[in-house]
Amino acid sequence: MNDIRRTILWVIFGFSMVLLWDKWQLHNGNKATFFPTTPAVTAPAAAGTASGATGAASVPASTAPVAAAAQGASAVPGQPAPATAPAAVRERLEVKTDLYRLTFDSEGGSLTHAELLQHADMTDKTRNFLLLDESAQRVYVAQTGLIGGSFPTHKTVMTAVPGPRELKDGQDELSIRFESPSQGGVKLVKTWTIKRGAYDIAAKHEVVNTGSTAVSPQLYLQLVRDGNKPPGESSFYSTFTGPAVFTEAKKYQKVEFKDIENGKVDIPKDSPNGYVAMVQHYFATAWLLADGVQREPFTRKVDTNLYSVGMLTALGAIEPGQSKTVDARLFAGPQVETMMEKLYPGLELVKDYGWLTILSKPLYWLLDQLHKLLNNWGWSIVALVLLLKIAFYWLNAKAYASMAKMKAINPKIMEMRERLKDKPQQMQQEMMRIYREEKVNPMGGCFPIMIQIPVFIALYWVLLSSVEMRNAPWIGWIHDLSTPDPFFILPLLMTASSLLQTALNPAPPDPMQAKMMWFMPLIFSVMFFFFPAGLVLYWLTNNILSIAQQWLINTRMGVPPQFNLPSFK
Repeated sequence: MNDIRRTILWVIFGFSMVLLWDKWQLHNGNKATFFPTTPAVTAPAAAGTASGATGAASVPASTAPVAAAAQGASAVPGQPAPATAPAAVRERLEVKTDLYRLTFDSEGGSLTHAELLQHADMTDKTRNFLLLDESAQRVYVAQTGLIGGSFPTHKTVMTAVPGPRELKDGQDELSIRFESPSQGGVKLVKTWTIKRGAYDIAAKHEVVNTGSTAVSPQLYLQLVRDGNKPPGESSFYSTFTGPAVFTEAKKYQKVEFKDIENGKVDIPKDSPNGYVAMVQHYFATAWLLADGVQREPFTRKVDTNLYSVGMLTALGAIEPGQSKTVDARLFAGPQVETMMEKLYPGLELVKDYGWLTILSKPLYWLLDQLHKLLNNWGWSIVALVLLLKIAFYWLNAKAYASMAKMKAINPKIMEMRERLKDKPQQMQQEMMRIYREEKVNPMGGCFPIMIQIPVFIALYWVLLSSVEMRNAPWIGWIHDLSTPDPFFILPLLMTASSLLQTALNPAPPDPMQAKMMWFMPLIFSVMFFFFPAGLVLYWLTNNILSIAQQWLINTRMGVPPQFNLPSFK
């Protein structure tokens, strides 16, 4: 079997493994990695309608509370619907800071709207990106409350304490305070504090025993959202959307919405550390508690196409007239890895690199350092690929040297094949003899390249996952590295560079193999017309540098570069 046929078989084998892995992902209930399908979109429960709260008969008292984002029946299992104080009037409070435009609902003091002022919407760049929202189209909110009695929950109408609603110049923080009526002998005072330049919002919960007997409530912190794909997300490549739970015991765990429906979620029942989060492409929300505070993570299906993830923490016994305070933080913002690392250990894992995290994290660090020097993410990508090509120079040199030797003996191989075309067994023996005498390894050009594949796949995930690429310009017509090239210039150059690489490689002796070698780059290049410009720039840079190195090595070895153009007769 000649070298080209082996190469083709390796390519077919690799592509088959990709297809098998994709099917294995689907078989195990995960999203397809390479060929995703767009899930059917179901409208969430609209605001103003009753959510399907799970009753005490079907949910044990120890189970975490169901979180209903839509208004209606109580969503705390095992607890009666709390009576709201007649004097309290439900209202929505709009708050503006340097990073946010927020809306708080006095029903539960919940955060129901979070507009990120530093990030534009993907579909309409004249608008700001909307992370949290509660509307007829979508539901994504942050809620807290108490269980363990007829205590205030996220359905209790609270009173907003008057105060400033906008962070003024010179101010470093802004607080919004809600006070509940006394229910079950307990009053809940919730204070949200937003700091300048910070994407973590402090949420202080003061629980006051106003009754005559001791109480032992539990505080729940939860995130509720519908199961739809975020607006503006591409269906051509797959990114994870859904809950996530992190603990030291089990580390980072993604939870699929359908696993919640089917009761297949396996998360720790109790932990002294960790967080719960809702994750989507580029952005995330997460509830954070201080380490050492015991917590119980949970996930729930709330209603049709409505899910929650959260955690419970016990406050212990509170005597009459006494109070206890629990401090939590809500992260709601972009997945900037360096920022999340400082907020909480392991929070940066919501930026998911998959099984290549060990390679992706140092690549992101290097990319970030290059950006500090160049101040342009596009040129930082070019510089990073250049550094990787330098790092792998000798491996590539070995591969291209092997290809150059193959190219040098190709005329001899072609003559031998023509001479022995009717004697296939003798042809194979003669081919092996030529390889042996010329000291050529037919696979010598493949193994050095295969070693580098994990690194370049890891870089692919870095560029796909990094929110820094979002709305980041490069040059001229490229105004957003996270979206496809509007004029398809980069994909066309990418296709041309792939064809040029094929032309510089040794011509396969078999005409059918030669045709396949030309069709393959054309087929794979089709994908790049739909990929983000940053990813295409990375592959284009890699191709150009590979062509330059191949040209240089061929010239040094006395094998003049020549273009082996296809013949499709």
